[in-house]
Amino acid sequence: MDILLGMQWGDEGKGKVVDVLAPKYDVVARFQGGPNAGHTLEFDGKKFVLHQIPSGVFQEGTSNIIGNGVVLDIRIFREEIEKLEAAGFSDIKSKILLSKKTHLIIPTHRLLDAAYEKSKGDQKIGSTLKGIGPTYQDKSARVGLRTGDLFAEDFEAKYNALKNKHIEILKFYDFDYTEQLPEMEKEFFSAVDFLKTMSFVNSEYFVNDALKEGKKVLAEGAQGTLLDVDFGSYPFVTSSNTFAAGASTGLGVAPNSQKNIYGIFKAYCTRVGSGPFPTELFDETGEALQNLGHEFGATTGRRRRCGWLDLPILKYAVMINGATELFMMKADVMNTFEEISICTEYLLKDGTKTKEVPYDLEDIKEPIYTTLKGWNQEVDPKLSFEELPQELMEYIKFIEDYIEVPITMVSLGPDREETIMK
Repeated sequence: MDILLGMQWGDEGKGKVVDVLAPKYDVVARFQGGPNAGHTLEFDGKKFVLHQIPSGVFQEGTSNIIGNGVVLDIRIFREEIEKLEAAGFSDIKSKILLSKKTHLIIPTHRLLDAAYEKSKGDQKIGSTLKGIGPTYQDKSARVGLRTGDLFAEDFEAKYNALKNKHIEILKFYDFDYTEQLPEMEKEFFSAVDFLKTMSFVNSEYFVNDALKEGKKVLAEGAQGTLLDVDFGSYPFVTSSNTFAAGASTGLGVAPNSQKNIYGIFKAYCTRVGSGPFPTELFDETGEALQNLGHEFGATTGRRRRCGWLDLPILKYAVMINGATELFMMKADVMNTFEEISICTEYLLKDGTKTKEVPYDLEDIKEPIYTTLKGWNQEVDPKLSFEELPQELMEYIKFIEDYIEVPITMVSLGPDREETIMK
């Protein structure tokens, strides 16, 4: 099993890379996250954003698994399928298999998310308000609902018991739910009927059997490593394990089944929402990166904060994931820069310097940069890797020497054809 992961704060371009790699795989599996993901794919002049559907769905002969580590909003899931069908992809449902152990986001999870975020005031973490955090809370508290429960005779009783627990919490937070909930429930139960027409599997058996048969499996991460609940910039993180170990727990596959671990990163850094961001730029350069890179969230539409590439953070992500190869995305966004800065270490508030990511990123006083010459030209995506401009090759080599892992793919645009493999 190979794994594809984001090495930064998400939005690295995982969807495009899965789409490029998917023809090599028999199975593409999502192992964590929920509708907060936004994987953008562009091909044949069309653009698609997938929130919960695995990115291998456009490939013929590929099975797409939604694993047990995912939390599923069935309302959004149905909308995604219907949009793809309306775009002419008639066989989408037949390509998707759902784990019976995938947890369900119910309407009151979304209300709880809003209540929790409102209660934080100025300390908001920037939740997407999709109900993901509360669903993972219920999973850990062993009171959640799973897709397999949809077929139980007492499903409605289980649903009502969980809903009533949530209502008590909403009352505690003095959050008015009475107007919104009936319509939300109407949508939810309509989506339940739709979901029950899908194919469900014991996904841990399905994936392990596929591996035994010699089939190729690609595990697709949803958010970036720096949003991992254990190793990210806590508490400004998501509610699941986004790094390589999460693929084992999110699919039921042993760690020794993992082979190639592909790490995806942008040629610069971005972040959506709140939380520390050491190399963030507040000047014209940051604005240029934002505009050139069209840095607006695929899920939220929010502006992404932009900054120079942070190598200590990238090396940290490579270390905890065991990344074997790196893919550099959006190199074309840097085409017009005469000089490019790259963070190689930090000056901490206590006056010391370090190349390690500190326990609290707020302990960083400022990043320390090395300046490299930019390539300052348009780059033809039809070139071979060896034909790339010298300055771009030097930028790649500088990163490789620091990280000690090879960069084997460079993306020069959103289309699957604008990709150069080494």
